[in-house]
Amino acid sequence: MIEKNHITNRFLYYGVKRFFDIVFSLFLLICLGPIFIVIVLLIGLSNGLPIFYEWNVHGIQGKKFTGYKFRTMHRFADLEKEKLEALNEMDGPVFKITKDPRITKIGHILRKFSLDELPQIYSVLKGSGK
Repeated sequence: MIEKNHITNRFLYYGVKRFFDIVFSLFLLICLGPIFIVIVLLIGLSNGLPIFYEWNVHGIQGKKFTGYKFRTMHRFADLEKEKLEALNEMDGPVFKITKDPRITKIGHILRKFSLDELPQIYSVLKGSGK
């Protein structure tokens, strides 16, 4: 039997956690806004639209949601993946090539400093994956 205190504590924990997720992700999005704008302009001017790469992510308890990253490869990179399969350095569903020819010049910089991951802050704000 589940105790009432356990349910209350769990609700309180997740409520407080969600509150901090919202506050900190909003704070980060505001503070990092100028960097976002520069990255958006660099990607847009050098490689065109779309700016973001969307993919399916499995969150808590297998809940699926759409994740976002800044696009670091040219627009048709997914179509070329099959041609490059022989160069894959990983086993299983992971696809990795050390010097992947699909990565753009801007993409190399974004990946080097993990700036391509910044849009995931938006997923935290939305509460995706919960």
